[in-house]
Amino acid sequence: MKIALVGYGKMGQTIERLALERGHDIVAKIDLDSPRDLNQADVAIEFTRPDVVLDNLKWLSEAGVPTVVGTTGWYQHKAMVDEWYHSNQGALFTASNFSIGVNLFWEASAFLSKLFDQHPQYRASLHEIHHTQKLDAPSGTAITTAEVVLQHSYLEKWIHGPSSEAKTLPVTHDRIDHVPGTHTLAFTSGVDEIRMTHEAFSRDGFANGAIDAAEWLVGKKGIFGMKDLLGLGA
Repeated sequence: MKIALVGYGKMGQTIERLALERGHDIVAKIDLDSPRDLNQADVAIEFTRPDVVLDNLKWLSEAGVPTVVGTTGWYQHKAMVDEWYHSNQGALFTASNFSIGVNLFWEASAFLSKLFDQHPQYRASLHEIHHTQKLDAPSGTAITTAEVVLQHSYLEKWIHGPSSEAKTLPVTHDRIDHVPGTHTLAFTSGVDEIRMTHEAFSRDGFANGAIDAAEWLVGKKGIFGMKDLLGLGA
């Protein structure tokens, strides 16, 4: 498989290393100041920044290259981006987190939220930690986790920061050097607390998931996500 890397920061470099180990070719490394030459890539993997991702997805959709995008912080525009790929009969794979473990964490979060929904003396809360280069806060992974909890509980909204409001899920964050990503969902009562944590040890889990998505996406048309790749249903 011929891969174009759009964004050549730490994630792009990790994807390059693992893709080469898996027998793929990196045919383009496109960063802010480099020319947009895709070199007949079979697929593009985009990990950049929220302020440039929409521009990247616009030209990738017009170029007709199947695209895997791992940048977060732009999902309020997703309907527009989906339409770009639909109108160009392209293929787009988006995920707020490509880690297999995180996606299973979300499935477990849904199950726990259903259980604790029957016991309102427990208050849910969510905390995430990322490296200091992570620009969006809360992270895309935290937002997705919050949405999973809301979907499967009596809670009505999430809020960024501490909160004691009823029917509200507080989502807090820290930025600490050299932390790839840690997310903790807690259910706290006056007598005890139950916590579930996903802690990434390196970027390799995210990068391998993105490569898995790229392998799966080639030859397809439409809009996809990790539930499609993992066969978890809608």
